[in-house]
Amino acid sequence: MERKTEKLLERLKTCGSLVVALSGGVDSATLTKAAGLVLGDKAVAVTARSEFLAAEELADARDAARAAGVRHIVVDARDLDNPNVVRNDKERCYYCKRGRFQKLCGWAKENGFAFVADGSNLDDAGDFRPGARAIAEMAPTVVSPFVECGWSKADIRTQARVWGLSVADKPSAACLASRIAYGVPLTAERLAQVEAAERILRPLVKGQLRVRHHGALARVEAEPSAIENIVKHRGEIAEKLKAVGFFYVTLDLVGYRTGSMNEMLKNSLGGG
Repeated sequence: MERKTEKLLERLKTCGSLVVALSGGVDSATLTKAAGLVLGDKAVAVTARSEFLAAEELADARDAARAAGVRHIVVDARDLDNPNVVRNDKERCYYCKRGRFQKLCGWAKENGFAFVADGSNLDDAGDFRPGARAIAEMAPTVVSPFVECGWSKADIRTQARVWGLSVADKPSAACLASRIAYGVPLTAERLAQVEAAERILRPLVKGQLRVRHHGALARVEAEPSAIENIVKHRGEIAEKLKAVGFFYVTLDLVGYRTGSMNEMLKNSLGGG
């Protein structure tokens, strides 16, 4: 791990100046810390704020930048102004990621920073991620140092613990738009529904949690160990989720799994 860390720091140093896309998760927080160590005030963390970002994620991003000693900037992403994003088809993540990183690249150029970095790692290649294509298209200005240096998610968490980052064991948290079923148009109201529903459930669930939005129906995904407690409080949960706008509330017995919305795409992607 020590050699991997040296390789990462050496790579970041070659950037000269760097904007880190900071979401508030462990990947971007660890990358921000690394950039701060080698680049000092030549590193800045920028968070794209929109209805896709939960309030607690923005708070975690601010804390991560502060812990890294890196200046933090918040820019408005205005994701819902893009009809290609709002349509919410299987390419949504591509259009969203491209729009956001175009804004970050524009900010970097205006403020004298040479590169923009995202926190993708080797494990991200295991799912359908059209956003990765957008990142690749924006090279060489946009770089993915963890991928270049061969870092996995486990490597990132290990280094985050070494550096004492508070998010070292934080569960992964994709954007709120990833909770809404393909084909259901994205609106500020639907995104707020998801955020409110997960906030309601969070005190009852340890580990991963997602409330998937299927129009009138909320599908709750949690780790199997949390299912018993959810069932125990099913009446309270159903009442509160209906109060935020859902008509039906279901519990997915398979439990949480990353990219579950992509399961419906298997046939179109050539899967079984």
